[in-house]
Amino acid sequence: MKVTIIGSGFGGLSLAVRLQAAGHDVTILEKRAAVGGRAYRLKKDGYTFDMGPSLVTAPSIIRRIFDAADRRLEDYIDLVPLDPFYRIFYHDGTHIDYAGDAERMKEQMAVFNASDAAQYDAFMAATKPIYEAVIRDGLGSKPFDTLGVMARFVPRAARLGALIPVAWFAKRFFKDFRHRFMFSFHPLFIGGHPFRAPAIYAMIPYLEKEEGVWFAKGGMYALVEALARVFTELGGRIHTSSEVTRINVEAGRVTGVQTEDGRQEADIVVSNGDVASTYRYLIDSRHRRKWTDRKIDRTAYTMSCFLLYLGTRRKYPRLAHHTLILAERYKGLIDDIFRHEELPDDFSMYLHVPTATDSSMAPEGCESMYVLVPVPNLRADVDWEAEAPRYRDKILTFLEAWGLDDLRSNLDVCEMFTPNDFQSELNAFVGNAFSVEPRISQTAFFRPHNRSEDVRGLYIVGAGTHPGAGVPGVMLSAEATFSSIQEDCDA
Repeated sequence: MKVTIIGSGFGGLSLAVRLQAAGHDVTILEKRAAVGGRAYRLKKDGYTFDMGPSLVTAPSIIRRIFDAADRRLEDYIDLVPLDPFYRIFYHDGTHIDYAGDAERMKEQMAVFNASDAAQYDAFMAATKPIYEAVIRDGLGSKPFDTLGVMARFVPRAARLGALIPVAWFAKRFFKDFRHRFMFSFHPLFIGGHPFRAPAIYAMIPYLEKEEGVWFAKGGMYALVEALARVFTELGGRIHTSSEVTRINVEAGRVTGVQTEDGRQEADIVVSNGDVASTYRYLIDSRHRRKWTDRKIDRTAYTMSCFLLYLGTRRKYPRLAHHTLILAERYKGLIDDIFRHEELPDDFSMYLHVPTATDSSMAPEGCESMYVLVPVPNLRADVDWEAEAPRYRDKILTFLEAWGLDDLRSNLDVCEMFTPNDFQSELNAFVGNAFSVEPRISQTAFFRPHNRSEDVRGLYIVGAGTHPGAGVPGVMLSAEATFSSIQEDCDA
């Protein structure tokens, strides 16, 4: 089949490798000047920044992509294990080095609550079956596009407690606020509200313990480049600076796409772009019975993010490779962002400091870091053109008071990425950072399907479809979408 893939994020590249290796004729069309999508790279004044995803938590899923192409992962990228996985600083000045070693974790937890430490093994035992269902049994890599599949899934998920909110699941085991946060925050990494994202995502701590947390030497973009290299070695084609303006549909079936350079015919079209924008802006409304404008508008999308890319002339050893700095509020802060669609006065933040592991990402003796602060998407009444400089200064002031001494006076690079940029640069509907919000009513069968419900020959891959966002999620979506395409080709 002649296949056109719109977008070259991790989902699009992973699917492209699989399809090309299976004998299809695949072309990727990418809007931006280079591949990567949300996993883009910024290089400035000797500093290198990953602009999006920053960690690898399931190398086995990545390895399967290379295996499909009859390639060795180790020949393309160098994965470095991280220890600790994250350093988590709480509002009261305490911190925990979150790691995979059970005894080390229990020792740290016992300082704050001995009974919580004793519950660590029980929590992991409870999350192991969820992990096995999603990863080992392949529920995350199979299409959930029929009610029959969903009906078989729900009883099993209910027995495992995987349908209650993640935060409630963690509360069953832990009393101390530190531990409740530590084992429930992971949905935030994929745009989920921990108090309404299903406990399917409680399996992430077990996944991290089982497979580790890793860093691709040279940055996450090294993985983007590796996948693109494998794809082109197999004969695939990539066209950058080639934005798709329309998906052509005739008699309910795709016939190709339209770009500024003209019409391109295709038997199959796959969108790795933002799913809401794909349906809303690339497909005429007369071809959309399921994903109407009204349904798109009524769907809940994830929060956005405010990002700073900082290059500093000095090191900050207090920061681990991945660091979380938390406000005193947990649920209230998240509610302000997700439910009330307000920009709160306080904030929690995530810092990615790859130079803690890989000094090549900054000049000698310098630090490359990005600071991510969750903020509401563009449904909130925030004028980011006016607010962004004020918000940047507020974050820098906070970080200096927190302990990053003389941060401003040591800045070589200070770049911003706002919800407006998510919308304009990434075509993200309402400036979302992670596509469709992972709540129970938008999980599995209730997410946009890997195989389009509206248009024959159209498929979706990436964060907006099953199973969801995050590097493992979008790579699993590539497996699910590949299965759908192969099934339809064989029919």
